[in-house]
Amino acid sequence: MSRAFWFAAGAASGVYTLVKAKRTAQNFTPDGVAARLAAWSVGARMFKDEVLTGMVDRERELRQQLSAGEASQRLLDEGRRPGEKRATQAVTAAFDSHRASA
Repeated sequence: MSRAFWFAAGAASGVYTLVKAKRTAQNFTPDGVAARLAAWSVGARMFKDEVLTGMVDRERELRQQLSAGEASQRLLDEGRRPGEKRATQAVTAAFDSHRASA
């Protein structure tokens, strides 16, 4: 019984080693390398598409949160926050000169 067990264990490990060696050798052939590069390319393209989809979705969410009509958009274009009162030219000039000197 003991000899049969060790014979079977040795045969199984030999088959396992042979299969692993064959797979490793296949990976380093020109076809194996080309297949790995093609798989990497597909994976990178899928990742890029997922990132772009996420960016578009998030941008759409942000635009919906920020849209409050044309008046708010005009204020944003002018560089003011909604609800902020228009500063006089003197205050704006003083602020700009202070920022330039700092």
